[in-house]
Parts: sequence; C-alpha cells; structure tokens
Amino acid sequence: MYDAPEPTEEEIVPNENLLSGRNPIREALKSGRDIEKLMVARGDLSGSAREIIAMAKERRVPVQEVDRARLDAITQNHQGMLAFASAYQYHTVEDMLALAKERNEKPFLVILDGVTDPHNLGAIIRTAECAGAHGVIVQERRAVGLTPAAVKASAGAIEYIMVARVMNLTATLEELKKLNIWIYAADMGGEDYATIDFKGGAALVIGAEGEGVSRLVLENSDKRVALPVRGKLDSLNASVAAGILLYAMLRSR
Repeated sequence: MYDAPEPTEEEIVPNENLLSGRNPIREALKSGRDIEKLMVARGDLSGSAREIIAMAKERRVPVQEVDRARLDAITQNHQGMLAFASAYQYHTVEDMLALAKERNEKPFLVILDGVTDPHNLGAIIRTAECAGAHGVIVQERRAVGLTPAAVKASAGAIEYIMVARVMNLTATLEELKKLNIWIYAADMGGEDYATIDFKGGAALVIGAEGEGVSRLVLENSDKRVALPVRGKLDSLNASVAAGILLYAMLRSR
C-alpha cells in the first residue's frame, strides 16, 4: 500500500461510481466490476476488511492506505473503506487486435505511459477515435483510468473506441513488437515527426505530463518521434502532442 496525494476531482465530487461500505465493495469485486482503486483507513483491520483487501489485490486493484479523515471528507458512511468503480468497462489488447483484423487494417494503437490527468486521457481517447485508432492502452497503476471525468472529457468517444488497462507496459510493448507492430515514442530527443513514414502496424506512446515517456519504455520503443518547438516552452500538452502525431500517422495510413 502507498499514501495517495491530494484528493482527486473524482474523490471531491460525489458520484455514482463511489462505492462505500464493505458489502457493496465486496459484491462489486465478486461480480468482476472494474474498480479504479480501493481506499482503506489506517489502523487495525478486521477480518472482513482484510478479506476485501485480499480480493482487491487478487484482481490487481490499486489499494491506498489513508487517514480516516480522508474518507470522512468524502462520505461518513464508509466503514473504513471506499472504492471508486470505473465509469466504463475496459477491453483487452487482444480485442483491439481482433478489431483491426476484422477491418482488414494494420493495428493502430495509442499507449499512455503514466498519464495522470483525466482530462488529457479523455481528450486523447476522443482524438484516437476520430483518427481511426483501434484502441487506447493505459497502465493499471499510478496512471488515470476510466474515471467519470475522463469519460466526460472523451465527449462520447468512449462509446466507439476500446480502452485496455495493462499491468506491465514493457511486456505489452514486447508482445506488440512480436506482431510486427512498430512502437513510436513521443520524445523531444527523437526524429522530426514530419520525416517519418508511419506505414504498417503502429503504436504511439505518449508519456506523463512533465516527465514524458519513461526510460524503460523509451528503450523498448522502435523509434523516438519529436515535435519541433520554436517558442519559449520546451514541450506540448500531452493530448495536443497526441493529436498532432495521431493525424501524422493517419496520413501515412
């Protein structure tokens, strides 16, 4: 378990995706409902609480240990734990590849490495759908998932494009490369995007706001792609960069 930062927008604004109390959380986990995270109050945990935490970990749900006051600030009826359900059902990477095959198209994917802003995620989902991508892949931990804010920011695009959540991003890259899908990582030290031919199976990696694509993911990418910057700032917003690069890729397709 790890301490969480300041409350997120999802926590501050009550919504139907908030599950409070042990029985609702236990039943949601049993039913296989997608859960973004489980928050547990610090201190001695009863047997039923430990059982729920074990269920969450078995289903790879992130578990955060927080002060009880943090839970009280969200709702008083929490019994020491709260869960945030995903606002939309996840698909799998295999589903995306099957869709590409069904359409007789080369796979066209977007991979997000540590993106934490739900508005950026939603905007990227929207652009990916408009550009004809087969799906968007996000990480399970320390990254934003299909929260209500992200779904809202997608402006309805989530109804038409798949989003998958994976535990190990580098392992996913390796599997995609075995299928002859080229991995293009957005990186300021890369080649000018305008000089690159994106034909064939392709996956675009967009990094976290501020940090960019992680070192390990860069090392496992086939090519680093840069957007030229002529102004005083040294980088673009993640969703803006994704939009420019996705349409450059679309032109090659």
